[in-house]
Amino acid sequence: MNLRDLKYIIAVAESRHFGKAAERCFVSQPTLSGQIKKLEDQLGIAIFERTNRSVEITPVGEEILAHARRIMEQVDGIEQVARVYQDPLAGPLRIGVIPTLSPYLIPLILAPLKKQLPQMKLVLSEELTDKLLERLHDHEIDAALLATAVEEQEFEALPLFDEPFWVAYSRDHAFYEKDRIRLRDLTKENLLLLAEGHCLADQAMDVCRMEERQTRGEMADLRASSLETLIQLVGAGYGVTLVPALAMRGSWTAGSGVVAQPLAIAKASRRVALVFRHSFPRRGALQAFAGIVLDHVPNTVAQVGKRKRAKKKTHRKS
Repeated sequence: MNLRDLKYIIAVAESRHFGKAAERCFVSQPTLSGQIKKLEDQLGIAIFERTNRSVEITPVGEEILAHARRIMEQVDGIEQVARVYQDPLAGPLRIGVIPTLSPYLIPLILAPLKKQLPQMKLVLSEELTDKLLERLHDHEIDAALLATAVEEQEFEALPLFDEPFWVAYSRDHAFYEKDRIRLRDLTKENLLLLAEGHCLADQAMDVCRMEERQTRGEMADLRASSLETLIQLVGAGYGVTLVPALAMRGSWTAGSGVVAQPLAIAKASRRVALVFRHSFPRRGALQAFAGIVLDHVPNTVAQVGKRKRAKKKTHRKS
């Protein structure tokens, strides 16, 4: 058994196709298939179950795959240690970001990151929290920018900032005449939420003390997958919604007919953190990345450990 065999196993497991795995590993399919078969014969077990239509990993193969991924991460760690003596921040950094954060935060840091850390190659992926945690567990990404607490023991979180929620409503809504919007005001409204699976939907329900989604009304079956879709519905007068503070920098703030203002509700915010595996060897790269994030977020968020608060505004009109 050698590292090449482990790379082959991981490639087949992720692609579920011997031909695609061979292309990924820059070898011929017969070479890859023969090497894996040789390894299976050596171990006396079947790592993959093959049919004419699919390739599935066996239960024992899943256990072997987990070991293979850990070993390859340690190999990567050895290579990174060697690079530290040349440049501690060199190489790719694979970061996952949730959809309600990525469009508003990432544009703020791309140029500074390229200028200050030109040797670092940022590889971004945007997915829901559960999928990002799954990919983090499988060593497919190095860290994830999340807005929910993570309790898995294999992960560690570096808190970055607390992001307040604003309430968005159409400009002809009764909220337009209010200087402060409180919890009792929201309980009377049709609160539009993202589809299940988005952490923002759960956080909005927590802020509004909702135990379950609305089951009546014309928008009860809403399954919007983006914040921009909710904003369009708000502008058309279908209800109100909560938006995180960084989203106030989005393009929707111009010409959408939507008004937004901060909530007068204690702890109406979400904490954004950089989550990574305990075993990840490049802590310095993560610290450098986090530093650039904190250097370029606006003062509408409160950095953890610093006394920065959101500016007090009455209305944000479009």
